Formats: sequence, C-alpha cells, structure tokens
Amino acid sequence: MHGPGGLRLALRLGPLRNFCQERAQLRIRVGDIMQSIIAGAICAIFLAAAAAVPAQAAAQSADAKFKALYTKEWQWRQDQYADDENGKRPVVDHLPKVDPGNQLMRLHYWQDVMTQLNAIPRARLSAANKVNYDVYKPQIAALIASQQFREYEMPANSDSAFWTDIGYTARRPFKSLTDYQNWIAQMRDIPRYFREQADEMRAGAARGFTPPRVTLEGRDASFKSVTDVKPEDTLFYAPFKQMLSSIPAAQQAQLRAQALDVIRNQVQPAYVELLKFWNDEYFPHTRTTLAAYDLPDGKAYYQSRILEFTTLNMTPEQIHQLGVEEVAKLHTQMVEQMKATDFKGDFPAFLNYLRTDPKFYAKTPQELLNDAAWIAKVFDGKASQYFGHLPRGRFTIKPVPDELAPFYTSGRGGPGVYLVNTYDLPHRPLYNLTALTLHESAPGHAFQIPLAMEEKNLPDFRRYTYISAYGEGWALYCEYLGDEMGMYETPYDKFGMLGYQIWRAVRLVVDTGIHSQGWTREQALKYMHDYTALPDHEIETEVDRYIAWPGQALSYYLGEMDIRKNRARAESALGDKFNIRAFHDTVLSTGSVPLPVLDARIDRFIADGGKGPYPDEEK
Repeated sequence: MHGPGGLRLALRLGPLRNFCQERAQLRIRVGDIMQSIIAGAICAIFLAAAAAVPAQAAAQSADAKFKALYTKEWQWRQDQYADDENGKRPVVDHLPKVDPGNQLMRLHYWQDVMTQLNAIPRARLSAANKVNYDVYKPQIAALIASQQFREYEMPANSDSAFWTDIGYTARRPFKSLTDYQNWIAQMRDIPRYFREQADEMRAGAARGFTPPRVTLEGRDASFKSVTDVKPEDTLFYAPFKQMLSSIPAAQQAQLRAQALDVIRNQVQPAYVELLKFWNDEYFPHTRTTLAAYDLPDGKAYYQSRILEFTTLNMTPEQIHQLGVEEVAKLHTQMVEQMKATDFKGDFPAFLNYLRTDPKFYAKTPQELLNDAAWIAKVFDGKASQYFGHLPRGRFTIKPVPDELAPFYTSGRGGPGVYLVNTYDLPHRPLYNLTALTLHESAPGHAFQIPLAMEEKNLPDFRRYTYISAYGEGWALYCEYLGDEMGMYETPYDKFGMLGYQIWRAVRLVVDTGIHSQGWTREQALKYMHDYTALPDHEIETEVDRYIAWPGQALSYYLGEMDIRKNRARAESALGDKFNIRAFHDTVLSTGSVPLPVLDARIDRFIADGGKGPYPDEEK
C-alpha cells in the first residue's frame, strides 16, 4: 500500500514485527514452553491483523470511489428524462433536452462512467458493494447500448409516447406552491421539447428506424384530448382544479390564470403542430416491416433488447424453443381445468364460450372497479401469512384515463395506484380479474415497487429503477402464488390464472417469432387466439405492443421461472427450516435486480439457514 496512509500503517506495525522476530529467536527452555506457545499465538493474531488492515483500507478506498461515481451519475441521470408513470421526484420546471448534441453528450458521459467503473477492482469492494456493482454495471451498459442504437429516434410506439407521458406529472398530487409554479414553467417548455422530439423522429425515419406502421393506426386520437377541448378541460389544467388550501385564494386565482394562458397559447398550439407533423410527415413514412431484424443493425439490436429486458444471455432460438415447450405444458393444464368447470365441448368451443357469454363480463365500469377493489382487500387479509415485511405505501384504484384507454393494457399498477381499463367492457373478462389484480396491485407492482423505494439501506439506483425481468417476473409469480393463497374462488378464476400464465409463455414464442423468424402479424394473432383465453381486442393490443417493443414481453415468464426455480431449490435445501415469509421478504428486499444477482442472493439465503432480512416480522 502506497501513500501517507500506508506509511503510518507501517510505522504502527514495525514494533510488533520486531517483537515477534526477537521472540522467535529465544532459546526455548522447558519452563518456557507455555510462554512460547502463548507468545507465538499472540504473534500470529497480530500478524494476521496486520495483513488484514491493508485489505480493509483497499476495500474502503474502492467503496468510496464506487459510491462517489454512482452517486454523481444517479443525480445527473434524473435530469436526463421526463417523468414517467412511476415518477416520484418533485415537479421540475423544465423538460429534458433531446437534441442530437445532448444525446451524444449522454453517450460520452455514460461511456466515461463505464471506464471509471472498470477501473474499480470489484474484488476490493465490500460484500454489499459487490452486489451493488453487479446491479449498477448492467444499468450503465444498457444506457450506453440505448444511446449507441439511437433509440431516442423512436420516442413513440403503440404503447406509449412522449406527448402522453407528460400527463403523468399532471396526475400526480401537487404538494407545494413550487410544484404549481414549476408545472407552469414546464408547460412553457413543451413547444421546444416537441420540436426536438420531432427532429429526432425525422432522423429515425430517414434511416428506417421507426415503429411498424400497422401498430400506429389510430394513435393520432391521443392528440385530440388536448387539441379539441377547452384549456380548462385538458389534463394539463387538472392540478389547478383543486389546489392546496394553504395557498391564498388570490394566488390560486393568479396561478389558474397563468396556467390557462400557457395551455391556450403554448401547449395547445404545440400539440396542433405535432399532430400535423405526425399525420403529414411521420406516419406516412414509417416502415411497413415488423421485425427488429429489419431495423438497422437489427440482429445486434434485438439481442441487446433481450439482454436488457431479461438480464440473461439467451439467444432468440433458445427462448423460442423454451416458449413452445412451456405453452404445451400449460395447455395441458388448461384443458384439465376446463373439465373442472363441467363444460361439455372441446377447447376452442370453451374459449368461444368464455369470450362471448355476458355472465363473464361487468355491465358497468364501476362494477369492474368494485370487483378489483374487493379482490385487493381479500389479499390484504392473507398478506401476513405470506409476507413478513409489508410496505407502508398504500395504493388507490382508478380507471385508465379516457385518452389512453383504447390502446392501453387491461391494467397497470405502480406506487400509489392500480389502473383498471374500463374501456370496451365486453372485452374485459372477470375470470381474469383476480390474476390481473394480484399482478398489478398487491402483492405485485403496487406492493413490490413501494417496498424497494422504502429500502433506505439501498442506493437510489436500486430503489428507484425498474428491471423488467425482476419486476414483471415477480408480478407474474404473484399470479401463481394466488392459487396457493386460495385467491381463485371459482374454476373459471383458476382457468383465468392459467390463461394468464400461458399468455406470458406465448410471448416467448410470438416475440421471437416476429422479431427473428419472420412471423406475420396475422400469424401472431392466430397463435394467441388459439392458445390463450384473451379477448380478441386485447390480443390485438398485445401483439401490437410486442411488435413495437422488441424483447420487453420476454421478461415476464423468464423472470417468473427464475423466482419459482429459486423457491424450489430453497425449499429442497432447507426442508422444515423453509419459511415462505422469509423467502418472499428476501426476494423483495433486493430492490429490482438482474436475475443472476437474485440467484446469488438466494444462495446466501440458503447458506444462512433460511434467515430472512426481517426475522422478527417473519415469525
């Protein structure tokens, strides 16, 4: 060890070494034997300590460098993106800069972070920081890959778009005067932000890097909720309808007037301009092919998406074959479950029965919301049997906003909210609702994500990031766990759970089929129609999402398989010592991590005899 610290260490240890050397040279008399043994033991202890101190100092130095690096990068990273549906930071007064110069700057910044990261010897990190390193490094690698493939040139697809994502901020509860002031300032920044996004979309279209045109049909409707209504009826004005009572009435009136002026004279014209660009310039020039392989450097791009979303080094061929095998297993289970309903007919006839009989569908949006709320409360009564540590954060249940609902998934959950899609009720089957609720609310997303945020001992890049293989794998595992918890009260509910399981297994086949094997949209639709119990409208929405978002759909089933595999090996290794609450708490205490990191954590769980992170709560 070099430097002043090393010099001080050597000075402190010098007399100890001299003592040991001198003592070893003494002649050993019979009466001195016991003293020599004791002295030798003392020497051994102190020399071991002397050897350990440089290693400890090196670990502290490596830990300090690592913490400084990730802390600075994480703080910087927050300002590079607009808020999303899980955003929790205070409302900011601007939107990110997305012009080519800033995009190149981001690439160089993250490449520099990776260089610094590679210079920190992982072996010298503390045990906790070795885990943090194994979580952080793939994050930086994924960010670099996204910039290198210029994913920012495709900022809209069938599932989400930058002009609708802005609305997530408007739906959040505002907590201070500054939030309102910053929201007005952020709205003033929308014209600049939209122009920069449009320029990036032009660059993407020029090189054939766009979503497939078929997946974008009708997506222009989302503009009309802003362009075709009064300023006070837009989502942008929603925070001002019921303001904080602590703000004086005169100031409230002033803020409302400012907001209406900005919406009328800046926000709405920006949406009109962007809609014209979409209809006249962008949409007509989007690509007519479907596969990721058809994009520039498509094979490498798709493989990078697989790695990011699954955290596994699997090829499309391996995933496709695994999907085919899992679909066959689950189909057999579904046929057996069909028999439990006493239905007289074959499997296609049963699916048609489920898709068309009115008894399986809510008659009003409120009925669907009420049923979802009931299911969530039933779980609350079972939670303590399966989980030791529960989140402090609560969630509400709301319908998907009208402007998003036609192209939105059947539900979506996160910190503080479970959104249920009440659009097109004849295609929202009740037999799927229990599995959906367990996935999206508790113990799924609206349970797991708050728990991660509340883990104050984790660095922020683990508390506030979302790794799809872990998060979606956990949520799908929760659907499976629902059977063990007794949540599926009818044979149809159990069939719905199996239908949701096979739906995610089908994704392994469909996603890889479309993006690496030349499947058509019709081929994908038929495969899902034949094997899942999903309504046709939802099948179309889902297939378009898989086409537009390569690789993301693979994360669910592969993540669930990993969690179930880890549980099975823990049960086998621990026997009677296995505690389901301790296991679940262990999985949830990691925050969102790559699957290999989760595997290593369960290795330690087994080695520790099944002890969970909250032993007093897991009894």
